[in-house]
Amino acid sequence: MSRLPPLNAVKAFEVAARMGAFALAATELGVSAAAVSQQVRNLEDYLGKQLFVRTGNRITLTDAGLAIYPQTARALNDIAAMTVRILEGEMRMRLVVSVPMSLAETWLAPRLAELLHLFPQLAIDIRVEDDPVDVVRQDIDLRISYGGYHYPTLAAIPLVHDEVLPVCAPDFWYKHGNNEFDLAQIHESLFIHTNWGPNYASHPTWSDWFEQSGTSTHPDPSRGRRVGLSSLAITSARLGLGVALGQRVMARADLEAGRLIALSSMSLRLGHPYCAFVSGAKSDRADIKRLVALLSDNAESH
Repeated sequence: MSRLPPLNAVKAFEVAARMGAFALAATELGVSAAAVSQQVRNLEDYLGKQLFVRTGNRITLTDAGLAIYPQTARALNDIAAMTVRILEGEMRMRLVVSVPMSLAETWLAPRLAELLHLFPQLAIDIRVEDDPVDVVRQDIDLRISYGGYHYPTLAAIPLVHDEVLPVCAPDFWYKHGNNEFDLAQIHESLFIHTNWGPNYASHPTWSDWFEQSGTSTHPDPSRGRRVGLSSLAITSARLGLGVALGQRVMARADLEAGRLIALSSMSLRLGHPYCAFVSGAKSDRADIKRLVALLSDNAESH
């Protein structure tokens, strides 16, 4: 076996780096802060590198610490995940997928149905939660997220760089629309606006869409219908509540079935792609590789 560093020291280093303080790491490990500090020093002596810059009660990773932390975290998480499966008697195949609420029903669920045709005995655990989540500590096999920046220690696999386009129910347009499909003539109270929340600044708005189309129209969100989820914007449009600037991946099934119509071919891309995050040891699992393929741009285009 290749040479291994002292594992207790490695664990102390990983927790201290993740928590940003020896005292917080000590609480998680159930030891004293001095014990954590000593274990880290043991690892530094073993490697011949300084891993932290210590400033009072605060610690910051050095360049050497930054270089080894991602692999250290992945290795410990893989060991922890294996231990949990053995202790719980769950060595049979089980897929844990973590996904934001807006993607769970309209995008992920249909792909899982396709996946189960190939893996009919697969146990699936779907966790609907906002970013960030602790992929490793929670033993998550696949995390789907908007953008690649929430999980810097994990490799981001781009899935779909989605776009938005104006959609509504056919009956709604029959009552409120016009033969020219001119959205500038629609009263601003009939527009559905998605409130993306304070954490997102890269999502296009109705004003962005009209500006791109060369029109000076700027529908006032306070005078229209506002929803807090992109998937709810699609549902609202399908129910005839207005015209939504809907995401294509979420609206695709309704568009193909005729429950929604696209009012223009002009679309705007989101600021970032949706990405999948998988810890290193799980990336070769057949069920995970297949689900990533089903969620990818190539699969979406078929």
